[in-house]
Amino acid sequence: MEILLPMFLALLVLMIFSVRKQKKMMAAQQELQDSLKPGDRVMTTSGLYGTVADASDDTTIDVEIADGVVTTWLRQAIREKVGPVIEDDAELTDTDADDTTEVEASADEADERAEKTEGAQVAPPLEHGTK
Repeated sequence: MEILLPMFLALLVLMIFSVRKQKKMMAAQQELQDSLKPGDRVMTTSGLYGTVADASDDTTIDVEIADGVVTTWLRQAIREKVGPVIEDDAELTDTDADDTTEVEASADEADERAEKTEGAQVAPPLEHGTK
């Protein structure tokens, strides 16, 4: 009987901390969903990336997943905001130019290694119906 009371108290403390952590996570998720606005880059719970096109509805949100392709999602399906995508190499600065030569050199080395080792061979198609 003497050992049950400390075990019960330890279990109670663990449950309290667990509930507090879950409430904080839910509040952070709700804050994220409420803060979404057009132009925000987001990721859904299924891993789809897109840009918020319309966030005027309380329950749904329109996400542009490709040029001209807008889909409607429940707000709860938005997992997180992600950074913007750099689509053009013209955005590189002079300091980035030095880094690109290193990347190009390592890409050339990777190409040389790929040429030395043969990849998977493709088998010829089977002829069905012939004996």
